[in-house]
Amino acid sequence: MAKTTPMRLIELMVHKEDIKMVLKYLGTLGEFQFQHNVNDWNGDAEENKEKEIFSRLEKSRSSLGIPELKGFNEDPDLPSEEDFDLALKIINAVEAIEKQEIDAKTKLSGIEKTYTESQSFANLKVPYSELENLSFLTMRIGRIDPKNYDSLKSSFGTQGVIAPLGNDSSTILAVCTKKSRSEMDRLLKKYDFAEVKVSKDFKGLPEGTLETLEKDVKNARSELQMIDEQRKNYAQTHEKLILHLLQVFSVGVQITEVQDKLESTQLVYRITGWLPSYLVKETLADIEKLTGDRTGARQYLPEEVESVINGEEKVPVRMHHGKLVKSFERMIFSYGSPLYGTVDPTPFVALFFTMLFGIMFGDAGQGLCFLVAGILMALNVIKVGGWNKFAPIFIAIGCSSMIMGLLTGEFFATEKVLEPFSMWVTGLFGEPRPSILPMMPTGDSESIKRMFLFFGFSVAVGFVINTCGLVINIINQFSLKRIGKALFGKTGISGAVFFWYVVVFAVRLAFFKHSPAVYDWVIIGVSLFLTAFGGPLSRLVDGKHPLFEEGIGTAIIEGVVEVLEVVSSYLSNSVSFLRVGAFALAHAVLGFIIATMSEIAGPIGGIFVLIIGNAIVVVLEGMIVAIQVIRLQYYEFFSKFFSETGAEFRPFRFEYNPID
Repeated sequence: MAKTTPMRLIELMVHKEDIKMVLKYLGTLGEFQFQHNVNDWNGDAEENKEKEIFSRLEKSRSSLGIPELKGFNEDPDLPSEEDFDLALKIINAVEAIEKQEIDAKTKLSGIEKTYTESQSFANLKVPYSELENLSFLTMRIGRIDPKNYDSLKSSFGTQGVIAPLGNDSSTILAVCTKKSRSEMDRLLKKYDFAEVKVSKDFKGLPEGTLETLEKDVKNARSELQMIDEQRKNYAQTHEKLILHLLQVFSVGVQITEVQDKLESTQLVYRITGWLPSYLVKETLADIEKLTGDRTGARQYLPEEVESVINGEEKVPVRMHHGKLVKSFERMIFSYGSPLYGTVDPTPFVALFFTMLFGIMFGDAGQGLCFLVAGILMALNVIKVGGWNKFAPIFIAIGCSSMIMGLLTGEFFATEKVLEPFSMWVTGLFGEPRPSILPMMPTGDSESIKRMFLFFGFSVAVGFVINTCGLVINIINQFSLKRIGKALFGKTGISGAVFFWYVVVFAVRLAFFKHSPAVYDWVIIGVSLFLTAFGGPLSRLVDGKHPLFEEGIGTAIIEGVVEVLEVVSSYLSNSVSFLRVGAFALAHAVLGFIIATMSEIAGPIGGIFVLIIGNAIVVVLEGMIVAIQVIRLQYYEFFSKFFSETGAEFRPFRFEYNPID
């Protein structure tokens, strides 16, 4: 039975001149976890030139409108001196373009403002002083919010005249009699009027002024457009180089930050970390070759590491799988990490999840949807956030659903499409039937009997899954040298014997007309006693004292409670798997409803009913079934052996993360 990947603690003594090369190698390898994770170390790395250049390059990329990198698209590499020169050259060029743009925008804004204000006085053809000196009139020229113009004019009424001097009513001329001046000033103030001082001799704009200003506005806009074209051309010609430099400086930033946190003397750096044992020989050979045999290296077994012996540190848990099984790893780690040196449950989870999903979601057409989606995700034809890494899961559940669909005869909620296949297969073994394994109850005794047999099959599947969980726990406890827990307790050998024997006993009573014998009750009673009092018995076997930590009376009470808990938990663990048959039956009934509704809706309407109905089933019921399968795994399988969690393996790997 496969266990977690064996690990070794590696100690490297690296010369100062080689440290960046070694860190680059380890980051590229992506299989080395520092003994004290770099993300958990206290303190921030000192500011470094790589970080400064990277930050400025990122701003330049954004300014040029070049799409942001989502990750490395080339092999990680360190920035060279030439890279530094190229980066600074690009940064300076982009900053120069940005300055030109700011100056051009400022210039355009000023010219547009002058042009707008000039338009306000375009119609004034007599000297302003002549109008102002009229003894019976008071005039004001100024600006207001164009939104307030109509309200002001309405409020002004017949007391005077309000007239716009431009096209947008932002600059106005207000005229009234000397007697109404106070009221006019009050109204103007109410509407946030800002008076403009006009020269006494001003009598309008010289001929051609507006045309000149309009030409200046066009030139300023043309200049701004040319700068924008210059930016686009620069981005187009330098995009690949900029993205390359961003990647090498990202690597440089990460290496420098790690380097600043390593133990060191003036000449040597010390690196300690965990590495899968199967990579140790090759990795050390590569480092020696890379550094010219200048690096000293030692390796330790986990049981030789003092911090592990003292319980201060847990050996990181790594799992080594192919693509299919690996896609199920996150399901394990979302519950908890197994302890180092214990059984790797991922292959079991992959098998059970795929099988249970297929049983509960048996439809060849709907399963085909999952299969196609998984293939397209694997080929990156469709991208669904971070879900593409789970493409093998979609392929697996698609295949299992299709197999179950072939057995039940369902294809997109109809049974007619697969009926010839079912007739041919069943004809090979006797009388042809429209489906190999009919799921839809018809009300006759045969269909009811078949339904109960299927529920019995569901419970049998649960028995196998529960058994695997118990066996994994027993093996784990022996591996961890916890003999007492392996022998006694609900998930130890005594609990497993009680569970297995009760199941066999029940089967014999139900199907083989067995009469209970004395030895049956003895075996059940002894195994239940050893299970209920597993705590004190485990302490006895392991040589721990006192046997009864809280006293004999408390131990007896705990034992009685444990008896009730053991019986009820094993019963619920078994009955819980009835939901597998229930969901399979519900899926068949739902398919029958969709097929019936499509027939009622007619030829054209029936097509829409089938499409919409199947889409709802694939999305909603697919999610519900997945949740139920995960629940069964967590509560009925993981609970048997996940009594303590380990530390997940988190190796040092280069990740492209833009600096804000």
